[in-house]
Amino acid sequence: MDEPAERVGQRRGLAVGLILTITLVAFENLGVATAMPVVVRDLGDLHLYGWAFTAALLASVIGITVAGPAVDRRGPARPFAAGLVLFAVGLAIAGTASSMSVLVVGRFIQGLGAGVVPPAGYGAIGRAFQDRARARMFALMSTAWVVPGLVGPALSGVVAEEVHWRWVFLGIVPLVPLTAGLALPALARLGPPPRAEPATPGAASGGARIARAVALAAGAGLVIAGLGWLSPAAVPMVVAGATVAVLQLRRLLPPGTLRAAPGVPAAVAARGLQTFAFFGAEAYVTLALVEVRGQRAAIAGLALTAATLAWTAGAWLQDRRGHRWGRRVLVARGYVLVALGLVVTTSVLLEAVPVAAAVAGWAIAGLGMGLSYGGLSLIVLEQAPPGGEGASAGALQLSDVLGMALGTGLGGAAVAIGEALGAPPLPGVAVAFGLGLVAALTACGVARRLPQSSEGEGEPRQSIGRRLRSSALVSSNSS
Repeated sequence: MDEPAERVGQRRGLAVGLILTITLVAFENLGVATAMPVVVRDLGDLHLYGWAFTAALLASVIGITVAGPAVDRRGPARPFAAGLVLFAVGLAIAGTASSMSVLVVGRFIQGLGAGVVPPAGYGAIGRAFQDRARARMFALMSTAWVVPGLVGPALSGVVAEEVHWRWVFLGIVPLVPLTAGLALPALARLGPPPRAEPATPGAASGGARIARAVALAAGAGLVIAGLGWLSPAAVPMVVAGATVAVLQLRRLLPPGTLRAAPGVPAAVAARGLQTFAFFGAEAYVTLALVEVRGQRAAIAGLALTAATLAWTAGAWLQDRRGHRWGRRVLVARGYVLVALGLVVTTSVLLEAVPVAAAVAGWAIAGLGMGLSYGGLSLIVLEQAPPGGEGASAGALQLSDVLGMALGTGLGGAAVAIGEALGAPPLPGVAVAFGLGLVAALTACGVARRLPQSSEGEGEPRQSIGRRLRSSALVSSNSS
């Protein structure tokens, strides 16, 4: 029996609203990465460069954790609306900031909103769409990054240099109500879930997980701030922050993750190393090209575009060939490519190396991410016990975001120390790239401990697509 046209129309509005929201977040992320060298040139305080990224990422850890229980209790509409409001407020603060410290505050508020939106969106998809349409929605939300990756960096570079960098932030604000108007009516009609799922025995309550996520973000922030502060007082700050962060990670991640124990713990550890390596270095690619090699921001953005295209190609290859060649094999080769891409990209810091090397190198790194990122997720979902896909995927998501935050934060600490010593940006950027390379090489070693996927070995294949679709929405709520 066909569905009523009214219901189909409601779902269409929800789909368009969610996809536009993800597109806005993608434009903002890529735009900021391109425009930040221009921003810091205008506002000064180079030592806060890394915090413009790290603050948003640490805040998203909190936002993701808060949103899950809220969606389960109240439905997706209120958390989604709150996330969009925070995102818009953060954009406005960053776009009107008179100093880098104010901009960092705006970015933190943006991160809270950006962290809240995906769990609300995934929860809505799980309830509003059936299996086949749900899979299509997840695919569309993933491809929502493609167009921003193609045109966002170049467009942001032109806007930042030819108009003003403030419009990289402020230009998105009027679009937020448009996405809200399309998605919120359909989200509101869903209401709260008909009944809450029973809590897993021994699982932490929503309030406890939120407290742990806040403590984790605070501990990581203390470590990053202390490492960038040339003072004896920084030592106890780093020790205290590391102690708090490690204690919370031991509670939030699968046992054995911090030592990369074979199996799922190694996969979760590898994801953190992967995002540390790639995103921690990506934040400084445009800084290297603009401040070290004297290129325009629009030209520097080509490296980000090349990585986006290569990532898409790698993901397609993983999807089409992973079941034949083995997921673990492609994940390991992806890590090697990320390391190789970092070596090539780092070489651009030398005047004798053509600037095009950064574009080529970052495309290689992007190809490696495409080969490894989705494959690692599938490996984890295969190994998760029935009914435990959400917990495993949630741990993977937490490791994902934390790796980004630490990568950009420690790179920023290196840049901050260089500025405090009166050095140009080059040494700090070199350290940021070097840290990424160390993380990528470590991930290559951890890849040997990954569980072997049953695909490519002739064993019966469980419905991975179905498990991936279900866990994608559960993971956001479990974290």
